[in-house]
Amino acid sequence: MTLDEVVDNFSFLEDWEDKYKYLIDLGEGIPPFPDYMKTEENKVEGCMSQVWLTYNKCDDTYFFRADSDALIVKGLIAIILLAYSGKTKEEIKGVDIRRIFKQLGLNNHLSPTRRNGFFSMVKRINEIALRK
Repeated sequence: MTLDEVVDNFSFLEDWEDKYKYLIDLGEGIPPFPDYMKTEENKVEGCMSQVWLTYNKCDDTYFFRADSDALIVKGLIAIILLAYSGKTKEEIKGVDIRRIFKQLGLNNHLSPTRRNGFFSMVKRINEIALRK
């Protein structure tokens, strides 16, 4: 699935209950995250729920993995992975995640703590990509 497909699917859903269910479904589709990777070092600060983020770099391309103990956050992770994983440093810099966030309507329907958590994950990804 692509990020454009997620945006299109969101646009077809009429109410936010259906959109939340879709987000949860997206989260259920992220690859399993092994327990041994759920360390303090991999934990993302600024998230209300527990979130862990790791990456591998192959040539110039970053591949991110993440997990959370909250279903809705797993859905947000799925969106973030679609936006950033499998991209180079330059492509990561070019992602307009705030536009995508607004396009999905998440700015109006997530609590401030979930919103902050989302952008904490984005910040961590940018720190990883821009420092290496």
